[in-house]
Order: sequence, then structure tokens, then C-alpha cells
Amino acid sequence: MKLRVALPVVGLLVVGTVLVAAMYRVPRHAPAPPQPAGPKVTLKFFRNPTTVPTFAVRDLEGRSVTVAERHGRVTLLNFWASWCGPCRAEIPDLIALQDKYRDQLQVVGISEDEGSPEAVKQFALAHRINYPVAMLTPEIERLFPGVPAIPTSFVIDREGRLVQKHVGLINAAIVEQETRMLAGLPVNATVEEIEDTNRTMIENAAQAKEIPGVDLKALPPAKRTAALQRLNQDSCTCGCGLTLAACRINDPTCGVSLPVARQIVAQITASR
Repeated sequence: MKLRVALPVVGLLVVGTVLVAAMYRVPRHAPAPPQPAGPKVTLKFFRNPTTVPTFAVRDLEGRSVTVAERHGRVTLLNFWASWCGPCRAEIPDLIALQDKYRDQLQVVGISEDEGSPEAVKQFALAHRINYPVAMLTPEIERLFPGVPAIPTSFVIDREGRLVQKHVGLINAAIVEQETRMLAGLPVNATVEEIEDTNRTMIENAAQAKEIPGVDLKALPPAKRTAALQRLNQDSCTCGCGLTLAACRINDPTCGVSLPVARQIVAQITASR
């Protein structure tokens, strides 16, 4: 979710409850999940949430996933890829949230893998993913022009408004409390209203998809993935304590990370 160094205010996003085929349908009116024990937390929601439009995608089973219904479930739209370590790490949390809050929450995965949908489908089956997964499409890219890194998760309330955006690994406890509050369930939390800022730093183990000053577009998919993995793993030596990718995004003026990143890409380009 062409890396944008700054996340623009998202005007067009997915909304509401996902209506899918029978495998994703769940019984209604089940008892509400109990409030988890723990100290009071502070939830941060956008002060002026944007109402977002309807669109449909096709999941890995070929079923149409229409994200449209107002007054439905809370939606968590998760941009991810199978090559992304932090994305893989948070899948169990997403599965657990979907299972526990099946009547209140709909998780939707948007895969940014450049390989075949069949490979992503097999990955989803192997990891027992219990929520619909669709491949990234040009339409989704147009709707979400500001996804600088993965995983990135958008939280949409039951009225179809974008209320929060998490870049990097989700905090499952916070997302659970967000879900409960937006679904009208009891919570032990206070709410702080924040601005939806344009500038997003790379943190929480987020994996950059494109690197400022480094051209990855000419690389074939396999080599582009290999380059992104290296750039998201190798450390910058400028003293920032970040990976090369994070340094390029958080400080595009850094004169240390740029030549090193370009050298890595050149090596991968020349490799057989």
C-alpha cells in the first residue's frame, strides 16, 4: 500500500463489513467476547475520520469480496506479503482476532506478492488464514495511494470511516480494544483524538516497498523481492541504527545509505 515517503491523507479507502461467500459467513447474535484483563489503555482515533467508498475485489478462491455495508462489522484491511517477515509474524494475531470477534470484526488481507495467486493461496492454506485474502490490483493501488511499507493495516468503523492506520507490526492488544470500542463492546480504555498526518516514519518493523533514490522498477519480480529483502535487513552505517530501507525513507538526504543501497541493487541486478 511506488513507495510514497509520505502517506497522504487517504480519501478513498475500503469500508464496512465484507460480504463474502459462505466460507466467511458466521452465525449472528453470538455472545459478545469477554473483556480481556489488563490495565487501562489509551486508544488513538483520527479527529476527522474520512468516509470511504465501496469497492469489490476477488479473493484467492475466486469469490467476490464486496466491502460496502454500512452499520456492519469493523473492518481491518491488512496490506502484507509472504516475503515480509513482520507480515508473517502478525498473521497469528490476525487469525486470533478474526476468530474471537467473528461477529464484530472482518479482517481482509491484501497481498502485495508479485508471484502467482496460487502461491499466495497455498501460503494462506498452510498458515490456516481464516479471513479473505485478495491480491493487490491497480484499482486498490488507486484507492490506497499512501502505503509506504508493509504490513500496514487500516481500521474502518461500522459507519465506513477510516479511524486509524497502523504501519508496521500491529499491537494485537490495542487492535482488540479498538475493535471492541468501535463495535460497542465494553472496554477499559480512554480515547485520544489525533490528526491523520501525511508523514509516516518507518517503524514497528515495517518493510519498505520502494526506496527513495533507488530504482527498482526495472528489476524482474524475483530480483526486486530479493533487493527489498536485503534493503530491509541490512543496517545503515551512518549511525542511525536503522536498516538501509528505513534510513532512506526516514532521512532521504542521508549520503551514506544511498550509495550502499544502489550498490546492493546493482549486485542483485548483475547476479544470475
